[in-house]
Amino acid sequence: YVSKGLVTYRGLKTQKAKLAKLLESWGAVAEAKMRSWPEKRQLAFLINLYNAATLKLIVDHYPVKSIKDIGGWFTGPWDQKVVPLWGRLVTLNFLEHKLLRKEFHEPRIHLALVCAARGCPPLRSEAYRASRLDAQLDDQAQRYFSMPTGLQIDNNRRKVLVSKIFKWYSEDFESVRAFIRRYVKPELQHAVTTYDLDYLAYDWRLNEQN
Repeated sequence: YVSKGLVTYRGLKTQKAKLAKLLESWGAVAEAKMRSWPEKRQLAFLINLYNAATLKLIVDHYPVKSIKDIGGWFTGPWDQKVVPLWGRLVTLNFLEHKLLRKEFHEPRIHLALVCAARGCPPLRSEAYRASRLDAQLDDQAQRYFSMPTGLQIDNNRRKVLVSKIFKWYSEDFESVRAFIRRYVKPELQHAVTTYDLDYLAYDWRLNEQN
């Protein structure tokens, strides 16, 4: 149900029970057991859990035009207790901010966590795996910076326009410019180094296959 980073939610909705069962099985893993795993396995597990829980959140409320349409004034989509973890339900915010960001200090997670919006990095059509995690995260960064939602170079105004993700989470990157330089084509290196840095408007429309 995933192609070129976009999701066929109408089709995925028919597999709602399977998705729920998968999440339930992941959520049954005990905290002590998960923490005994190598770090890369923990990271891959939590990224997959986040993305699968986001898909289920959309499917549970589908049809919606944006993930931001889910929830009320005080509990938006990221504050719904929809993620089964260690035998209880937690929020997407807990998973991202209290676990992934706080404990792993891996900036590339921002290229892997999918918020079900067209502005976010593309959803892979495969799970993240410990044995290939570095290659998968690097590939995500390269793909995102080759997309107009991730990076644009405006030569006329001498501006590098990047996703607002790099504004919202700037503290997670030692240097945003240095991070981008690692993943863009050689011909863009000079612009990334010397042009003014600015941010793209974020596209919150659902990352749905038309």
